[in-house]
Amino acid sequence: MIYSIYMINKAGGLVYNKSFNEGLASLNSNEALILAGTLHGVIAITDRVTPPNCNKEFAIGGVEMIEAEGLLIHCFQTITGLMFVLICDNQPFQTEQTMYSIYELYSDYVLKNPFHTPDMPIRSEMFDTNLRNLIRSI
Repeated sequence: MIYSIYMINKAGGLVYNKSFNEGLASLNSNEALILAGTLHGVIAITDRVTPPNCNKEFAIGGVEMIEAEGLLIHCFQTITGLMFVLICDNQPFQTEQTMYSIYELYSDYVLKNPFHTPDMPIRSEMFDTNLRNLIRSI
């Protein structure tokens, strides 16, 4: 089960966050910003210490998953620097395919929107609706 999703721009700013499980306590806006900044810092450090011969097909970055007690934090960083972060339970599911599907939704409903400015918060009802439907189908 996916609890929440965060999207962090290349400068470390939180551009999107959404919680999908109302039964759990969600982060307030300050805590979400702290999480985004912390993850951005960890990813930046691991990028520097990752050996240069690592073969990544679509993504960059040395962190793909952080395991904690009872949950997993999956990270997917695109070539443009946008990072998708999924916080989910520790039950197995198609993480890589889900990340690519979210990236496709982002490309279709956010990047193709002529009124969206890159690296700014995402305000797209179509993106929200399709993302919610994708998460429910998992």
